[in-house]
Amino acid sequence: MAAPSPFIPGTASLAEELDKKLMIVLRDGKKLVGVLRSYDQFANVVLQNTYERVYVGSCYGESYKGIYLIRGENVVLLGEIDETHEEQMLAQLTKVSWEDIEKQEKEEREKKAKEDSVKRKIMQGRGITIDIGFTSMDDQF
Repeated sequence: MAAPSPFIPGTASLAEELDKKLMIVLRDGKKLVGVLRSYDQFANVVLQNTYERVYVGSCYGESYKGIYLIRGENVVLLGEIDETHEEQMLAQLTKVSWEDIEKQEKEEREKKAKEDSVKRKIMQGRGITIDIGFTSMDDQF
């Protein structure tokens, strides 16, 4: 008989992540980095020393949020951050002010929206109707 698997299904597996630095990606695309302090059966989580981090090209910016409560249904992805690897990755990027990174992100979104519009027109001209360029996960449903 095989030994039982150490995997714990559901939100109980979050117990292993308590007091660790995590990155959480939300449905609206935000990336939050903080220390997991608490969670419940609905995967609602509390992060401490939380930063919202935005990446654009070879730049990134951070905005301090403090203690952050996240409703579980908004979590798309959650993972532990290896702090050594994080430092190496961030060293390769240029840190810019929050205002600058927000401006760059807005420009990137507008550029993508224009590209998606052109693609949509080309496809419609060929008789194919598609819906691309979702602005958030909510737009898909």
